[in-house]
Amino acid sequence: MEQTETDASRASMHPIVLRPELPIDSIICGDNCDVVGRFARESIDLVVTSPPYDDLRTYGGHGWDFFGIAWQLWRVVKDGGVVVWIVADATKDGGETGTSMRQALHFQQLGFRIYDTMIYEKDGIAFPDANRYQQCWEYAFVLSKGMPKKRNLIADRKNVSFGRTVTGTDRNRDGTTRESSCKGNPIKEFGIRWNIWRFNNTADNGKRNHPAPFPEALARDHIRTWSDEGDVVLDPFSGSGTTVDMARELGRKYIGVEINPEYVESSQKRLRQQLLWS
Repeated sequence: MEQTETDASRASMHPIVLRPELPIDSIICGDNCDVVGRFARESIDLVVTSPPYDDLRTYGGHGWDFFGIAWQLWRVVKDGGVVVWIVADATKDGGETGTSMRQALHFQQLGFRIYDTMIYEKDGIAFPDANRYQQCWEYAFVLSKGMPKKRNLIADRKNVSFGRTVTGTDRNRDGTTRESSCKGNPIKEFGIRWNIWRFNNTADNGKRNHPAPFPEALARDHIRTWSDEGDVVLDPFSGSGTTVDMARELGRKYIGVEINPEYVESSQKRLRQQLLWS
């Protein structure tokens, strides 16, 4: 995906016509720049999304405007809000495109902080490449508007040193060491996760009418981490509806935007079925 046009030229293609209220708890079929462009400024608490990666999938032949949606997300995310941007690169002419990192840097130029460069590690590879080490992960850029106001960090990493106390030293900026400020503190049974998250990347495929769904657990854990109950969670590339499903399950308000009507219909049907059983 070529990224050469300016924000101003892109934004002018999508004039802002504000709606009085957000379309809470709905999945809207339409161009995400046009739809999100009607939301009021600073009205969204969290975005969890996975845009198309270069041209690896056709998604029904629909294109998208990176610069336009990036600018709209900057406009509608609240101060202290977060965008989780899950993305990877295609391999062309023997090398990776680097689109993912350029996108992250563009978000930074808009004003977002690259708060964390997280990794979503897959536990399986569908089409291994015989010419290089197997690509088993994707970026999950955590982009924050200022410091994140919601940080419910998940602590489920088993500490191998549980039952002992903290020992060792801390290092000063000049390279010298000093006694650890935590020395003598008991080591907890579970520590906060590291920023590489591994998930089964095929577990949910059977119920998702989509060529590249991402795991429910990936969306769920990011929503748990960066938002609270009642917050508004947006997915501007709703696809099979994974983010909106998990937002509803966790007691958040949700908005999905998807340009492909087939994906909208299938995800709306699944939501209705879940509501009947809940």
